[in-house]
Amino acid sequence: MTSEADMTRQVPSPPGASADEVLRLEDENLQLKQAVRSHAVVDQAIGVILAVGRLTPDEGWHTLRNISQNTNVKLRQVAELVVDWAHTGQLPGEIRGQLERELGLDGSAGDVR
Repeated sequence: MTSEADMTRQVPSPPGASADEVLRLEDENLQLKQAVRSHAVVDQAIGVILAVGRLTPDEGWHTLRNISQNTNVKLRQVAELVVDWAHTGQLPGEIRGQLERELGLDGSAGDVR
């Protein structure tokens, strides 16, 4: 797998670009790569929520966003926690509680753990 540093070095500077312009473009490129990775994690978390809550993709997105807003945890971090939960069965209490509220679950046996 190619690292971000390797990918940046493989891209030649645009002809006639100043050093500042090259640095700005490299920073923009890095931000775009991070956004793509973040989007993938969010999509995976929505998939987990869809499977658990039997929701539509739009409802899954709103659920994830509401959890983030109601717990004051960044969306990407909530998404990472939900994806990890799918693998480990562990979900922090505040996030779990908010997910249960969003899905209308009462916390009894068989609900979100």
